Amino acid sequence: MPLNDRDLSEIARAKDVLEHPSIAIRLTDLVGTPIEALVKRLPQGAHTMVVDGTQKALTKSLDFALRTLDTHGATPSNWLHRGIVMATGAAGGFAGLAGIVVELPISLTVMLRSIADNARAQGEDLSVLANRMECLTVFAYGSASRADDAADAGYFMVRAALAQAVSRAAEYVTERGVAEAIGEKSAPAIVQLVARIAQRLGVAVTDKAAAQLVPVIGAAGGAAINALFISHFQNVAWAHFTVRRLERSHGSDVVRGAYDRS
Repeated sequence: MPLNDRDLSEIARAKDVLEHPSIAIRLTDLVGTPIEALVKRLPQGAHTMVVDGTQKALTKSLDFALRTLDTHGATPSNWLHRGIVMATGAAGGFAGLAGIVVELPISLTVMLRSIADNARAQGEDLSVLANRMECLTVFAYGSASRADDAADAGYFMVRAALAQAVSRAAEYVTERGVAEAIGEKSAPAIVQLVARIAQRLGVAVTDKAAAQLVPVIGAAGGAAINALFISHFQNVAWAHFTVRRLERSHGSDVVRGAYDRS
């Protein structure tokens, strides 16, 4: 079946989202200072706290995805989830870096539920373990890291690298069962998946932490920063799962060709 005008429009919009991440720019606009400058001013040890916090938060999110992520749903509740994350951002705005690290697992879990809503809306079957893990990979798109070999790579290259990690992790969980797999967080397949995502997500989290630590931000600013954060990943989720939906209907080669030309 050939792609119609609506399909081509969706592919073009998805490419714009996936290839042109905007979260750092939007944070800069909000706080009035370049994010790069704020990151350089982070307290000593802040990067380590962010890296460790991101890794732990993603591990908790993976637990949530495997155990309790809903497999049924209708229209994405983007505004509901945005409101919850704004509330956690407001609370975290009072507590400095330590508060941000405590708030992060809560925020990521709520964001993951929102990502799952968007996945279901695009026809993803979340009763399939690999598809639930695919929701977690959304955190890796649009957050390139200089330490990542795929830092300058496009969406499809990053996705191919993540697909291998998802496949190995899903196979491991299927063989061991969810309860046993979650209990063995040091298993190489699980560690590799979380590490790949954390390496890329950590850039966005560092930007978020730097913005939230601006002295005049306060609770209102913390809420606004979290609103930008979840909005970014809701858009990425829509784009990623739209591409997957179109691939199921038209074939990956057809969609990839249209993506490259758009």
